[in-house]
Amino acid sequence: MKTQYFREYSMNLGRDMEFKVYGHAGKPMLVFPCQDGRFFDFEDRGMVAAAQEFIDAGRLQLFCCDSNDQNSWSRVNDWDNRNRIEQQEAYFHYICDELCPRIFDINAESNGGYYASGILTTGCSMGGTHALNFLLRRPDIFAGCIAMSGAYDARLFFPDYSDDLVYANSPVDYINGMTYDHPYVEMYRNRDIIIVCGRGAWEHPMQEDAARMKELFAYKDIPAWVDFWGDDVAHDWPWWLKQFPYYLNYVC
Repeated sequence: MKTQYFREYSMNLGRDMEFKVYGHAGKPMLVFPCQDGRFFDFEDRGMVAAAQEFIDAGRLQLFCCDSNDQNSWSRVNDWDNRNRIEQQEAYFHYICDELCPRIFDINAESNGGYYASGILTTGCSMGGTHALNFLLRRPDIFAGCIAMSGAYDARLFFPDYSDDLVYANSPVDYINGMTYDHPYVEMYRNRDIIIVCGRGAWEHPMQEDAARMKELFAYKDIPAWVDFWGDDVAHDWPWWLKQFPYYLNYVC
């Protein structure tokens, strides 16, 4: 398997950020790590190996990035909530304005100069949160997602605080507030949106958030696939290892 490692300075975050690329060709997919995670976690947890069939066949190229959660979502005891959510917004601009152009360029080099029409996203837990949120906020950049066990209500991390940026990072709120004829809604209808959540241990409030997203998508005729696995399916890596390759069959 071809791999490439990059360490590049981010103007938005004011520090070096690292990412790793797996695969020689195929659709580009951005992988968000779990909460506070690093670019190497997906590989270390066996998720890259779980997708090897798709990578080796030239159907998929993974781009595993670093997180910034430790400066935003994870600072739950910090009184400066505005700074916390501004850190999330800085990460949003790093991903969209800095990393995604690099993904398009690297992927095009791997595909004979052909530029992909969009980037897929994926992740588990907080990575799943980012995978859906980034797609919904920038459907002009992102082509679809496989969001596993994500939380989609920002109140989980900002229970007593709200502002414009918290709203902009809370899918259950901004999709609810989006009009049926919003131009993004039509774009969503043409994206591969997959949300999956188990019904077992540690999958609260993730399964409730997924159910709410299913309702909101239905109200706006967005054909997202919100899939619930059984009562034995926990919020844990052994299940994500099964889910990831299963859903890759539908987007690659």
